[in-house]
Amino acid sequence: MTSSPRPIRIGVQLQPQHSPTYGHIRDAVRRAEDIGIDVAFNWDHFFPLYGDPDGAHYECWTMLAAWAEQTSRLEIGALVTCNSYRNPDLLADMARTVDNISDGRLILGIGSGWKQKDYDEYGYDFGTAGSRIDDLTAALPRITARLGKLNPAPLRDIPILIGGQGERKTLRLVAEHAHIWHGFTDGDTYPAKAAVLDRHCADVGRDPAAIERSSGVPETSVEAALAGAQTLVDLGVTLLTVGVNGPDYDLSIAEALVKWRDDRAAG
Repeated sequence: MTSSPRPIRIGVQLQPQHSPTYGHIRDAVRRAEDIGIDVAFNWDHFFPLYGDPDGAHYECWTMLAAWAEQTSRLEIGALVTCNSYRNPDLLADMARTVDNISDGRLILGIGSGWKQKDYDEYGYDFGTAGSRIDDLTAALPRITARLGKLNPAPLRDIPILIGGQGERKTLRLVAEHAHIWHGFTDGDTYPAKAAVLDRHCADVGRDPAAIERSSGVPETSVEAALAGAQTLVDLGVTLLTVGVNGPDYDLSIAEALVKWRDDRAAG
């Protein structure tokens, strides 16, 4: 892949964990919009992914509805929704509703799911990696069909972001359905996965350039994030996201990425 003509966009994943009150997250979303972030993501889990496994945590989609009301410019979404946790037609209706609340700023991020504790604690069938991706395969056409039936309709063709890197099934779904691909890759692993996606696009008759490429950047320091971002942009990635954790939600790396984005655009 070479550099893409798409504009570079900066995302922040406000991880909904370890915040004892929701006010910390509300403040973080406000700050993200104020500093010029393009996309604010959360995630779709029921317990923290690191730190205290039983620490404070909030639910994904009710939070997105709150963000839709609170913000006015940045796009919002989950990185990513677990397909297993909601009926696909219900998820489509939820997405349409949040899209309308936000005046057309929702990204529908979705994946097949992986965190067994979530499944066990909330009573979902964990199945296998294969059965979960098969469920996602069945769900995506239902989501698209339901979005086409709802009244009122979504305010735009809601972008579908698919997260994952499985070469045989997941990347095939990306080629068939996604507007954005988040591969959970880095500069070393991205090229091979992107090449597989391009082959799937050729198989289904889709232009690979129609799919925006998305990746996380290192969270260890500003310098590491900027170096990682530059490497990924050189490979064709244009949506670059840094994760931040509660309760403080330090946006200093995200702010540096925004400045880097703006400096590049200014020439």
